[in-house]
Amino acid sequence: AVSRRHEKRIEAEQERSEKLLLNILPPAIAERLKNNESVIADRHPEVTVLFADIVGFTPWAAKTPAEQLVARLNRIFSHFDDLCAEFGLEKIKTIGDAYMLCGGIDGGAEDGARAVVAAGLKMIEAIEEEASEADSTPLALRIGVHTGELVAGVIGKRKFSYDLWGDAVNTASRLESSGEPSRIQISQATAKLLGDHFPIEEERTVSLKGIGDFPVSFIAQSDASSS
Repeated sequence: AVSRRHEKRIEAEQERSEKLLLNILPPAIAERLKNNESVIADRHPEVTVLFADIVGFTPWAAKTPAEQLVARLNRIFSHFDDLCAEFGLEKIKTIGDAYMLCGGIDGGAEDGARAVVAAGLKMIEAIEEEASEADSTPLALRIGVHTGELVAGVIGKRKFSYDLWGDAVNTASRLESSGEPSRIQISQATAKLLGDHFPIEEERTVSLKGIGDFPVSFIAQSDASSS
C-alpha cells in the first residue's frame, strides 16, 4: 500500500511536470526535450511573426502601484494567451509590455498567416475593451506582422525558453515600432498569403532601420471577425 501511494505521488509529479513543459514549449518540442535531444534547432522557410506593443503603458506604469500594474498586464496577456490557443498559434514570449507570437511553424504558411492576423485583430479588440473600463487609463495596441524564414530552437538549461531568430523576426519587430496605434501593419510577404480574407485598408512605404524603404499595408479593422 505504501509503495502504491509512492507510485501515485511520482505519477502526479510527472503529470505536473509535463503540464508545465507544455505551457512553456510546443508539444513536439517538449517531446524532443523529454527524449534528451541535446540541441533543438530548426530552420523554417515561411513563418508569420507578430509583435504587439501596448501604446501608453509606460507612462501609466510609472504612476501606478506595482500590484495594479502587474494585475492589469496579466489580465491583458492572459487574454492574448487564450487567443493563441483559440487560433492554434505559438506564444513565444513577452518583453515588458510587448507580446510576440507566431503561426505556421508546423507548416501551412497561408493558414498560419491568416490565423496570426485574425488573432491580431482580436487582440486590438481586447485592448479596446480593457481601455473602456471607467477606472482604466486608455491603452492601444500597435502590431507588426511579417512572414519569412527563421530559426526556432530551445536555449538555456534551467530557465530554458523556445525562441525565434532571423531577419523575419527583426522585420516584424520594426514593423510594429513603425506602425500606428490600433492598427496591424503587415509586409507584402504576409499580404500575399492572406488572399482576400482580410481587405487591405492602406498601402504605403516605410523606412525601416537596417532595411531601408519597405512596402507595407494596413489591415482593415472592420474585418475583425474574419478568419
